[in-house]
Amino acid sequence: MASSSSPSSSSSVQELHFPPLNIPITTSRPVHVSPAGPIPAEFGHSLYLSNLDDIIGARVFTPTVYFYRSDFFNPDDEKPVVRTLREALAAVLVPYYPLSGRLREAMNGKLEVFFGPEQGALMVEAYSEMALAELGDLTVPNPAWAPLIYVFPDEEPYKVLDMPLLIAQVTVFSCGGFSLGLRLCHCICDGLGAMQFLGSWAATAKSGTLIAKPDPVWDREVFRPRDPPAVKFPHVEFMKIDDESSLTMSLWQEKPVQRCYRVSREFQARLKAVAQFSDRFTCTTFDAMAAHIWRSWVRALDVKPLDYRLRLTFSVNARQKLKEAPLRDGFYGNVVCLACATSSVDELVNGRLSDTARLVREARIDVSEEYLRSTIDYVEVDRPRRLEFGGKLTITQWTRFPIYETADFGWGRPVYAGPIDLTPTPQVCVLLPEGEAEPSGRTVICICLPEFATGKFTELLCSGVGDRLPSAGGGAEGV
Repeated sequence: MASSSSPSSSSSVQELHFPPLNIPITTSRPVHVSPAGPIPAEFGHSLYLSNLDDIIGARVFTPTVYFYRSDFFNPDDEKPVVRTLREALAAVLVPYYPLSGRLREAMNGKLEVFFGPEQGALMVEAYSEMALAELGDLTVPNPAWAPLIYVFPDEEPYKVLDMPLLIAQVTVFSCGGFSLGLRLCHCICDGLGAMQFLGSWAATAKSGTLIAKPDPVWDREVFRPRDPPAVKFPHVEFMKIDDESSLTMSLWQEKPVQRCYRVSREFQARLKAVAQFSDRFTCTTFDAMAAHIWRSWVRALDVKPLDYRLRLTFSVNARQKLKEAPLRDGFYGNVVCLACATSSVDELVNGRLSDTARLVREARIDVSEEYLRSTIDYVEVDRPRRLEFGGKLTITQWTRFPIYETADFGWGRPVYAGPIDLTPTPQVCVLLPEGEAEPSGRTVICICLPEFATGKFTELLCSGVGDRLPSAGGGAEGV
């Protein structure tokens, strides 16, 4: 059954539906993929990870899936897809050799990459008797795709120690199409770093010879903490907040459901016009979208009490902010800071969209080189041991990643590239690009909610309740 789009009060926002599925697969024994040549790391060698790599939110695997139809396959090519991908991965693991190591805890619980007897990435070959067409609309992330990403039997949640840092599952479907399910450890690279690695792997598979441009750069020592550490900001994003609100109970009492929405370029522009809070400052599309999603989410959940302080966190790429010590081209480690906007429930649900957008903008521009250094020092002084969810929504922006362009392994752009299931972390919202070759400017919003709040959230997201959206030819009103 294909997904469908529900009409809404704004034709510029469509709720996307995905079918319930049971994907039967047969998997082969996992195979370790070692670098195809010598690497500059011997048995017993270790590599330094910065505190940005070792931040508590990075101690996860980022699961993604890529679908490829059989349209671009060469019938005269006798080399199987799995073999092509495995040989290219082995080749690219030479310059990206840290991905063949393992993580272990060193002094004070800090992580490092270690090269021991268990090395290499992991690749699993799978087969399904289903055809890709039976999976429905492949442009809408579906939690039912979970079997396409390999997880060890009885694997503990959030386990990263002694695990392969790259786990790949290639599932070939009866129609000849296939999926590539990846789990990449966030400690090794951020989103842009992952795109750099993926691009090298894809280019190598496509050409049949190693391509690594730019040359990968490790250099994690450039983010060593200062001596003594100098924490110059409160870093509310990491603070433990007593959850005296109804928020967490609403989200975790019952299993949340994933909802996806396609938002047009025109709706985003109109929302931005409403959120524009000053002639002196420019409100970005992200500022407006994040503010609107945050307010709609909190309103739909009917969070109480009204004086409870809420947090909105989101990652900011700090590469361009490093003026004193710019990074070398090819650096693929974590260079993101967690920005944090705060508001009471009352200010959020009863205030203007422009006020919320201003909070998002201020949190975004507050991320500076000094803020990055302060974050590094904060983690050094008080290394957080657990993720704090109190009063928090986290928005992750993937719309600027060239994920579709990067992932052409020789069989064309993927039909879909991105995450599949947000429900294990229901306080996360992801903004995804659409996969068309010609950019439409449309964004797909994926978010988790308890079932009782889904209808209200859809209504609020589509209509911009509380602020009057301007007509196509008019100015912003009601702000």
